[in-house]
Amino acid sequence: MSWSKVKQQLESFLSPALQGRVEYRATSYRYLPDKAGQCYITVDKKNILHMGDPASPIRWYQTELEIKNDATIQIPISEEEIEAIRIETQGQVPEDRLQVIARGRKTSVYAKEIMLAQTALSKSDFMTVATRFLSTSIEDCLESKEILLNILALVDRRVGKKRLLNMADKMKAKHPSVQYFYELRL
Repeated sequence: MSWSKVKQQLESFLSPALQGRVEYRATSYRYLPDKAGQCYITVDKKNILHMGDPASPIRWYQTELEIKNDATIQIPISEEEIEAIRIETQGQVPEDRLQVIARGRKTSVYAKEIMLAQTALSKSDFMTVATRFLSTSIEDCLESKEILLNILALVDRRVGKKRLLNMADKMKAKHPSVQYFYELRL
């Protein structure tokens, strides 16, 4: 399918509140066949989802340590996770330290997931992901670990206000770019 057809279909699924504000753009290099084109998403004529752009308002992490030290990432810890660590340590660790251990473990897992998602986004072809989005259910796209699928699903008109509000806790653990489009949609 050509880029113009994919772009037309993606924009037809945009939420009415975002039509005219969110645009999908692509560049290609006609005379450089070995150089891949770039695709990016703009909001109000500003490049938002473009990893190569240093002026991007979204933070792209280089290391796991950056993610762990970022205070803006909030990770909820459940009582079951604390109980699992209590059993694992056989009750020899003080109660306040259990929460620190649980948060540290969960942060490591989320950091690895975010780094993996960023790597997949930088290597993926926008057209491939967009075509998969058009043929996949909206629920699968929202639950996916891929940043781009999440973003395309969040700006989709088939996702209602109630569903968006119910996803608030899940969004805290997502990549900042997904959080940006979540806030934009709200």
